[in-house]
Amino acid sequence: NEGVVFGHSVETSHIRAEPFQDLKLESPTRTLSLEAPRGVEVNAGVGDFKASCRKDLLLQSSEGEIFLDSSTIRLGNIPHGTAADPLHGAPGTTYPKQTVYELCVCPSGKLYLSPAEKGSTCQTTSNVCLWS
Repeated sequence: NEGVVFGHSVETSHIRAEPFQDLKLESPTRTLSLEAPRGVEVNAGVGDFKASCRKDLLLQSSEGEIFLDSSTIRLGNIPHGTAADPLHGAPGTTYPKQTVYELCVCPSGKLYLSPAEKGSTCQTTSNVCLWS
């Protein structure tokens, strides 16, 4: 009733849950890897697909792209940059009434939000990149 526990790796061409039942793959103490020489497909035909972890979640493509195809893509808990340029306020200035932001990317790949203005403010608020 609680599923199956495998002590070592498992090879299979297909895993699915019974109709109207959830399928859950988990590794409570180690890494969970899905690998195949010609790709891995994860499909939730009717319900949600959820991936969660305690530390880093890595989606990696060594020769292709990572393609997110949805009418809505939401990113939560993205830090806000603060102004570090005299033209945009004193260092540490925040924008409490700001409602429109620009999505910026540090050289490390970390994302952060910067107040949207006529031109890009990513460079003036890139202090977030110092801690990435």
